[in-house]
Amino acid sequence: MSASRTKFYLDKQNGKWSGVCAGIADYTGLDVLWIRIAAVILTLAGGFPWTLIAYFMAAWMAPTKPVDLYESPESQKFWQGVRSNPKRTTSEVRSTFRDIDRRLADIEMYYTSRNTRLANEIDSLR
Repeated sequence: MSASRTKFYLDKQNGKWSGVCAGIADYTGLDVLWIRIAAVILTLAGGFPWTLIAYFMAAWMAPTKPVDLYESPESQKFWQGVRSNPKRTTSEVRSTFRDIDRRLADIEMYYTSRNTRLANEIDSLR
């Protein structure tokens, strides 16, 4: 597992102030709007000094997200899944490979078996 893709980063490209909420959204795979709303509600519901202290500590201590961290949107979704539940992601990858292997075996069986219809089509093309 790539350590650089499973770390928490500040997402200053998508952030409003320092990118903490956008970084949390990127790390968890949730929408940044919901993270911002939860931060405001948590601050107003009684966590006033502690949420601001945690926010500024995260902004001060966390590294900035590298620009080329993900190659594609599919890669981003995959790494967000790895961060949220690595065991489930591993089983999904195994399942995908098992499905591909089964499909390849079916294709191989189709072309290597005695298939008169396919042989007739090939002969008609000659």
